[in-house]
This record gives sequence, C-alpha cells and structure tokens, in this order.
Amino acid sequence: MIRMAIKAIALDIDGTLTTDKKVIPRRTKQVLLAAQEAGITVILASGRPAYGLKGLAAELELDRHHGLLISFNGARVIDATTDEILFDQAMTADEVRSVLSHMKRFDVIPMVTHGRELCVTDAFAGPIYHRGKPVNIIRYEARACDLLVREVGDLAEFCHGPESKILTAGTDTYLQEHWREMYEPFKGRLSGMFTADFYFEFTAPGIDKGRALAGALPRRGIDASELVAFGDGQNDLAMIRFAGTGVAMGNAIPELKQAADMVTLSNNDEGVAAALEKLL
Repeated sequence: MIRMAIKAIALDIDGTLTTDKKVIPRRTKQVLLAAQEAGITVILASGRPAYGLKGLAAELELDRHHGLLISFNGARVIDATTDEILFDQAMTADEVRSVLSHMKRFDVIPMVTHGRELCVTDAFAGPIYHRGKPVNIIRYEARACDLLVREVGDLAEFCHGPESKILTAGTDTYLQEHWREMYEPFKGRLSGMFTADFYFEFTAPGIDKGRALAGALPRRGIDASELVAFGDGQNDLAMIRFAGTGVAMGNAIPELKQAADMVTLSNNDEGVAAALEKLL
C-alpha cells in the first residue's frame, strides 16, 4: 500500500538499477512492477543510447504503463508505449565535427550511436585500462547496449548531421589527467561530464537528466516533489537535486551521497528495492 505521495520513480541504469553483471535483481524488478500496477510512472534515465534502454524497458513492462525513457544523459525523452519523442536536443553538425577533430589529439576512443549501430573509427582500437586491467571498451559498450559495431574510418568525416551524444572512452587515469584539456575548447558551449571513470561524454549545452525530467513530468501531471530518483554517478547529480526525494546508491560517488536525501544499499545489494520498500 502506498504510504507516500510518490507518482514517479526515475532510475539511472548502470551502477544503480542493474548489478555489476548488468542485470536487474529479482526483488528490485518485483518492486518496480508492483509500483507501476499501483499507478506510479517508472522512468529509465541513462547515458545509454535510446536503443540501449529497450531491453530493460521491456523487462520492466514500461510499454504497458507509459513509462519514460531518458537517453543520452537527457538529450532525448521517449514514451515507452508509443515511441513518441517528447524531447530531443542534439549537438549541431559543426559542434560534432569540432569535438571529434579535437579528440584526435588524445589517447581516447570516440563513439557515436546511430539507431542500433555503434559507430567507431577503428573497431579493433584499444584496449583501455580500468583499475589496471585491460578492457575491450568497444565490445563492452556494444554488448551493454545491444548494439552492432560499425567501423566508419574517420568518425569526424562520417558525422555530417546532429548527434545526441559523443562518448569518449579512455584509461581511467589518463582521463583524470586530460579531461580538462579535452573539454576546455567547448566549455560554455557544450555539456561535458564523466558517466564512469573511463567515460567522458559531450552533449548539447544545458543537457542533463534533471532538465529532461523538468520538461517531461508536467506533461504527465507530476510535480518534482512527487518524484523519487536513484543514481550513483556525476551525471545523476542534477536528477537527484531535482527530485523531491533523491536517493544515492551505496556505491555512489561521495558528491552524490552528499546531495541526496538518503543513501541506500549498493546496486549489487538490491539498493533500489530496499529504499522503495521504505518509501512506498
């Protein structure tokens, strides 16, 4: 029985909704399905491309309940039932080419997504290193989002139109040392942020998950005070601050825990379910 005026639940995916094995824990799934049956809107809010949300949305039956899909860190919002695009703000073609040309100066692997295709300059680039261990990052991203890898040669020359996001992957220590230099020419013109310690992403200016929710929720008659949001990373800060109840995962970065209203268990310990069982 609902004991609190919650009308929507927004969930980051990697490190929040899913375990480190990229699956939704059983209890978490049951709680979210029950919440939707009680009339609560479930929202997946991720840096993933739109196609990369489809499988999880189907597993949670968002299509039956008009759930929302926020992809590309807030650059696009889609109704999970109708596939209607409720919000879409991309970088211009000139901005895209400028970023991709600038990235050639750095030891990073840029990627863009077209539909189900993950487009890269070299499909065999890498590996990068995460916590000292080699990672085939192109395969990692493709499998996590159920994408097909497409090798296009020069990515900067390939991208002729607007893009929702440019993902750059690199060894975690390298990105920490060089992200400011990577971002400096676009500061104030584009949004740039970490979504993992080995991912730094570029989107249109002002794009974040909080802004996407602020634009989408009024169309459902839902106020920010009626939203509970879950996250673990830098790209979840705006969403956590926007929500009436912001919940940080036990594995979240310190900055997010400080901004949240409560801290739950980790993504591997049913943290989402544990918090919702207290709130609902």
